[in-house]
Amino acid sequence: MDRSLYIAMSGAKQTLLAQTANANNLANTHTTGFKSDYEQFRAMPVFGPGFPARVYAMSERPGTDLTMGAIQTTGRELDVAVKGDGWLAVVGENEAEAYSRAGDLRVTPEGALQTGTGLQVLGAEGPIVLPPFEKIEIGRDGTISLVPLGENPETLVVVEQIKLVRPEINSLEKRTDGLMYLKEGDELDADANVSLISGALEGSNVNAVSAMVEMIELARNFELQTKVMKNADETSGVGAKLMQMA
Repeated sequence: MDRSLYIAMSGAKQTLLAQTANANNLANTHTTGFKSDYEQFRAMPVFGPGFPARVYAMSERPGTDLTMGAIQTTGRELDVAVKGDGWLAVVGENEAEAYSRAGDLRVTPEGALQTGTGLQVLGAEGPIVLPPFEKIEIGRDGTISLVPLGENPETLVVVEQIKLVRPEINSLEKRTDGLMYLKEGDELDADANVSLISGALEGSNVNAVSAMVEMIELARNFELQTKVMKNADETSGVGAKLMQMA
């Protein structure tokens, strides 16, 4: 009985972890550029002396769905969507170079170019900081053109270029901050073949219907595991009574 109880207990615990990952996907249905996480279960042996026949259930995240989300036209001059494969380079955790598809850009009062969540956008020479301007345009290749403050409205000056990269899919990993990083911790060179769509944003690639169905299935799975634990406990109790009678 202890074996079935242990398997059911570990299964219920891992189901809750899978539910957490699925809930995170569902919560980011409308997050710009969000990439959903996969999750799966598998049986694992328990290593160590005295447990050669024990197994437990394990939930794991085998990867991230990197398919492109729907493109939504906004007309906003600071909104950009990465066309096809490619990523915007931003400053991630511990000042490391990270990659994002969120193109809802903004300029702080200090001139720093950031994503909607406050991530610093990188250029060829590091984080992009813009001078005061009256108008801004972002080209297909990531070039940033400005009409400087006080200048003629027809005077456009190229001041920076957003770093656009195209990493190999199997070289990326998603960390707890939701950004993509190179597994080896390196940095990529800019790729001139990556282009942007100005005045548009890429939506989340989460399928809300599928996520809701998955949530229901996981809830039922958890309920089943708790029933197995209850039955195992009841069976163990009956067995103990029979042994006492004997």
